[in-house]
Amino acid sequence: MLSMSRRGVLATAAVAAAFGLHGKKLALINPAHAEAPLEPANGVYKYKVGSIEVTAVYDGIWRKPHDPTFIKNASIEDTKEALSKAGLTTEFMPIPLTVTVLKIGDKYIMIDSGSGVGQWQANATNLPANMKAAGIDREKISTILVSHFHPDHVWGLMEKGTNAAVFPNAELIVSSTEYNWWTEPGRVEKLAEGRRPAGKRISDVFPTWKNWKLVEDNAEVAPGVRMIAAPGHTPGHAAFLVTSGKDQLMASNDTMYVPALLAPHPDWQGAYDQDGAMAITSRRKLIDRVIADKMMICGAHFPFPGRGTFTKDGNAYAFAPLAQS
Repeated sequence: MLSMSRRGVLATAAVAAAFGLHGKKLALINPAHAEAPLEPANGVYKYKVGSIEVTAVYDGIWRKPHDPTFIKNASIEDTKEALSKAGLTTEFMPIPLTVTVLKIGDKYIMIDSGSGVGQWQANATNLPANMKAAGIDREKISTILVSHFHPDHVWGLMEKGTNAAVFPNAELIVSSTEYNWWTEPGRVEKLAEGRRPAGKRISDVFPTWKNWKLVEDNAEVAPGVRMIAAPGHTPGHAAFLVTSGKDQLMASNDTMYVPALLAPHPDWQGAYDQDGAMAITSRRKLIDRVIADKMMICGAHFPFPGRGTFTKDGNAYAFAPLAQS
């Protein structure tokens, strides 16, 4: 008789969700031999949180070559094993990017701005076309909630080459800690050499814009939306809690960036976590809150459409994607 671990069953559910097979009979699949599709056939998915309409908009995927430094306290073999158990390719590290847009009343509020039509990765160019397919006019975006200043989340604020503002009339809301850290005089020189070009672009451009609003933890940043401090990935990294009626959604951004890795191994530290120990503390605090309050969660790098639920699995977690209806 074939037996599967709890994580294996959840991996099978992930494959079923990806292929739209929920509600149909499935043979038990060994996730080591069954891979979910890398990219969605349709890059737009809408769902509701109470009266708030949420649109997941697919930007693209980073097919990141395996790198022994990507997870500081795990080997390439460890990360490949985690990917395989989740039903994902092990040929490279798949890191998709999804942007979330909230419609609250007649206002459109975007969480992060995507990677700037190929400015981050050459094949992450889908956001404009998918926004159009979703019926979202970028000129009508009134507010952009910025989780942190990494390129895959903020390069979409700037035109390639000119650095002109893509959303000059939108209010840009960010943690004061994040903004002040990146724009501090002398910051660029303190960065690791590989991060200096991004740091210089941020410090040269962002302070010239007048549409920033700097906020603190738990600030209401839109009707029914609060900023939740989740530092570690960057000094001022933030999640956003969306509440409408009895429904809640935690937009976790990069707190648990690749669930296939960090759900079963929440104490793994990513190379892009500026303070690994703090990132782990924030990760556990946020996911424990999501579980305790039985809320839905979405993440920028979760498999599209990027929403699901977490449960405890011993001292770790299990992620279950919610099927597309």
